[in-house]
Amino acid sequence: MVEGKINEIHGWAAMKPGLKVEPWSYKPRPLGENDVEIKIEYSGICGSDLHTIKEEWSGTMYPAIVGHEIVGKVITKGENVTHLQEGDLVGVGAQVHACLESSCKTCSRDLDPHCPHKVFTYNAKYADGAQAHGGYADAVRVNSNYAFKIPDTIDPVYAPPLMCAGATVFAPMLRKGVKKGERVGIIGIGGLGHLAIQYASALGAEVVAFSHSPNKRDQCLGLGASIFVNTANKEEVDAIRGTLQYLFVTSNSNASEYGDLISWMDYEGQIVLLALPEGNMEMSPGKFVRSEVAITGSLIAGVNVLKKTLEFSAEHKILPVIEQYPMSKINEALERVDSGKARYRVVLLNNEQTSNL
Repeated sequence: MVEGKINEIHGWAAMKPGLKVEPWSYKPRPLGENDVEIKIEYSGICGSDLHTIKEEWSGTMYPAIVGHEIVGKVITKGENVTHLQEGDLVGVGAQVHACLESSCKTCSRDLDPHCPHKVFTYNAKYADGAQAHGGYADAVRVNSNYAFKIPDTIDPVYAPPLMCAGATVFAPMLRKGVKKGERVGIIGIGGLGHLAIQYASALGAEVVAFSHSPNKRDQCLGLGASIFVNTANKEEVDAIRGTLQYLFVTSNSNASEYGDLISWMDYEGQIVLLALPEGNMEMSPGKFVRSEVAITGSLIAGVNVLKKTLEFSAEHKILPVIEQYPMSKINEALERVDSGKARYRVVLLNNEQTSNL
């Protein structure tokens, strides 16, 4: 059995509900024959991280090291790992294990995030009872199938947000077959939305960006949107009603607003939820019958979709807009994200080098 090189992993953990994290270390589970040990160089901050450490989704297991946008180098590999070598630069997203068996009704359909044996990157437990911890740390051990080679053409500092935010918005576009010439709406131009614009545009769609912030107009058009709609401007909204084949919702819009979103759709259009707004949706069944619009959702990307995300991102030069912070200033970075001021993703650097500070 191959032994890992790091016997104690040092990171930044939430010890109780709130925004603050503090230094904490843990002994990693033994390196399995299909696992890799990764020395983390970059870690992105995702909105899910904040929801978890603040226990807004309930069930947080403290101490908790979060972070599921991880990029680093393989320093040890299990004896059965052949597709990765020590020194490879890899990324890890929001999941670190699934059975991936052909007999599994979810894994066999590229829906491994729903596998009964799934383990998410943090705030989850392995079958042996060990708790999974994430990327706000100096290292991590994961199943090698969930460590993805970063293409040489992608600057590593820009890669972390592709592992979650990028894959999360691209996955439903692939599954639903978004194609050239279709009109695709993106509502919420933030960490997810600014990437969704780029992917939809690269697929050949006519992209309509919706935001209540008119100062984002130029940037949205620069990212690939054909039309910008200020949602506070009734004339602009009315002009777009009944024209969308797809609407990807990346913002935590009030659940009561979804009834109006249906009016933006063409017949048989699809509204895809990528965020988790508070409250319940209350709509008359007649809205669905008369519009023939479907409302659905999408979780995260599985193994095959994540591979395609990285390949597509490299081919079409899709990159996130980021701010960089050294890992030592993680609490300042978390506050920045929580305030909504970050544009648009924050990446933590373990090597302490940053262009922002």
